[in-house]
Amino acid sequence: MGTLTHFRNLYVEAFDNCKPEILVVTLKIYSVFCAIMLFMGIYAFTYRAVNGFEF
Repeated sequence: MGTLTHFRNLYVEAFDNCKPEILVVTLKIYSVFCAIMLFMGIYAFTYRAVNGFEF
């Protein structure tokens, strides 16, 4: 759990005192989008591996 807290702190500190504010919002939205896409890829790979689909 300490590792997740550490990553959260790094994420929050990365955007401190950044200007312009619209760029900060855009980068935060993009980082969430990338995380969602990564998890979707991991899910798809795991689903195919578990159910015996051919790659």
